[in-house]
Amino acid sequence: MAIGLIIVGDEILSGKREDKHMSKVIALLKARGMQLDWVEYIGDNRERITATLKRSFASGDIVFSTGGIGATPDDHTRQCAAAALDLPIVLHPEAKLLIQERIIDIAKEKGEVADLNTPDHQHRLKMGEFPQGATIIPNPFNKIAGFSIHNHFFVPGFPVMAWPMLEWVLDTHFSHLFHQHAQFEKSVLVYEIAESVLTPLMEELEATYAGIKVFSLPSVGSATERRHIELGVKGSQQEVAVAYDSMLKGLQTLTSDYIPTPQKHAED
Repeated sequence: MAIGLIIVGDEILSGKREDKHMSKVIALLKARGMQLDWVEYIGDNRERITATLKRSFASGDIVFSTGGIGATPDDHTRQCAAAALDLPIVLHPEAKLLIQERIIDIAKEKGEVADLNTPDHQHRLKMGEFPQGATIIPNPFNKIAGFSIHNHFFVPGFPVMAWPMLEWVLDTHFSHLFHQHAQFEKSVLVYEIAESVLTPLMEELEATYAGIKVFSLPSVGSATERRHIELGVKGSQQEVAVAYDSMLKGLQTLTSDYIPTPQKHAED
């Protein structure tokens, strides 16, 4: 089952804010022996968000979505999730109670008594409106819940809220997927060679060893570092060992100048 991440917000695409979610989600997954398969960035455009969610719901992937679940006019994610599933959007009773608890807590901090019927407090309840059938994701920061439906998990754009909520989702719903497939990789730094020269060797390795992936990471070099390519294989420990030996033999045939890099798990 693939894992995807959708990051919603004009502020990311305009550069007003720098995305920090992707690197954090990668780290959260890596700590659990899992891997992110794809990421999409989308602005605050209702039609585009809906189309993206229609596609991701149909994929069967596990999908995390950050941003756009507030109650201001530029927040569309809740409505788009409902539209993508052709479901009505309804006020979730538990989410409603949590929002009201938050309103009461804020009033107490000010030494006041909350009136839950004021127009602004009634408007805040929109943050608890989710596609019918959704379940809530608890928010330990301020109690304003996210929601989940059809293996999609929607959290706010604020990292201080989103990250613990995503951790909760992983540990609550997907612990059975943790560390299922240990991945190893071995690589070398190949100096002063073009990727095109290495391509036939890479293709031969992937054709011969179906369980491994070959990767190449070029570096243009610098005043203190020679131009090189990190060439390697990743997969199960046994498959990597055999494919790595074949890769070294191929490099020797090319009379390439290379040095090994430290062996590591692919999750590291």
